[in-house]
Amino acid sequence: MTNGANECAYCGLPIGDEQKWVREKVYQPTLVGRDPSYRRYHADLFSGQEISCWEKHQLETDIARNNGYGYAA
Repeated sequence: MTNGANECAYCGLPIGDEQKWVREKVYQPTLVGRDPSYRRYHADLFSGQEISCWEKHQLETDIARNNGYGYAA
């Protein structure tokens, strides 16, 4: 979902210089010998949210893994 290095991979919005963020290292086994890629997520809450984009991504990943679907991208 992300289009640029400074965009959140979950919501697609820009990550500002003043915002906290999390970087996830992603290895793609099909690209042997290539460096890993990275995804960035907002770590701060937006107004009205109960959890951050990073926490939402983690929850979706855990749910997919527990349901036997593997990794949710």
